[in-house]
Amino acid sequence: MALLDFLQQNSWLFLLFICLTGLSVGSFLNVVIYRLPIMMEAQWTRDCREHLGQDNVSGEAPFNLNRPSSHCPNCKHKIRPWENIPVLSWLLLKGRCSECGKTISPRYPIIEAVTGLLSLAIALHFGLNWAMLGALLLTWALIALSMIDFDTQLLPDNITLPFLWLGLLISMTALFTDTESAILGAAAGYLSLWSVYQLFKRLTGKEGMGYGDFKLLAMLGAWLGWQYLPQIILLSALVGAIVGVSLIVLRGRDRNIPIPFGPYLAAAGWISLMWGEQINQAYLRWSGLI
Repeated sequence: MALLDFLQQNSWLFLLFICLTGLSVGSFLNVVIYRLPIMMEAQWTRDCREHLGQDNVSGEAPFNLNRPSSHCPNCKHKIRPWENIPVLSWLLLKGRCSECGKTISPRYPIIEAVTGLLSLAIALHFGLNWAMLGALLLTWALIALSMIDFDTQLLPDNITLPFLWLGLLISMTALFTDTESAILGAAAGYLSLWSVYQLFKRLTGKEGMGYGDFKLLAMLGAWLGWQYLPQIILLSALVGAIVGVSLIVLRGRDRNIPIPFGPYLAAAGWISLMWGEQINQAYLRWSGLI
């Protein structure tokens, strides 16, 4: 409590603390984004072997979020603590491994910086309270889901389902929405995209999106309530259409190559988290309903 009182009395320290925390979480999210899909694939392989009655490969080196420790993928140089400071280490190393000189992707500091900035935006918007903590957790989950979907077109149940249940539990405190709205939001979020998926598949014979998208929208509905689902769907569809058409026109992308929808849902959900009420009110005023 003393720390909370101190941070409340020193707003600049509070914001600095949140920003540094966000940068550190961003560093961890880089690990999750890279390793979780590999862990999922390894588990699927083990499950298939077990189903087929085959022996799983023994003596496999452990691979999870903790092991092996962070290292250069080229020379296997173990990343030392001072080489793992978010953003700063990449800048000091000039984007290269200290051992072999291989280029380190700028994506890593970008994700760290984006996580820090979005965390700072959450702190400025909500202030120091329980809503801020919940919004931070949701923001970090959305960043991880967006990047994993962008890389692999997967939205892991390991993230979406726990956060869906967490959103329902949090609704009991009416932190973001009430329990009834959260339950309806989770159900309507899933069923709305599932219905679109089924209709599109019957008309075209193709799968327009994956089940992970249904679960992600259900997760957002559980956190924010059913009232925000229309704007999330409209915002995500608008951004997705603009980006998709731009990729086809400017980069000659094959229109038959699927574009992950998760990042657009996540971005729309975050916007609704921050400014959803203002967006709804602005629409109602524009439409003359209020």
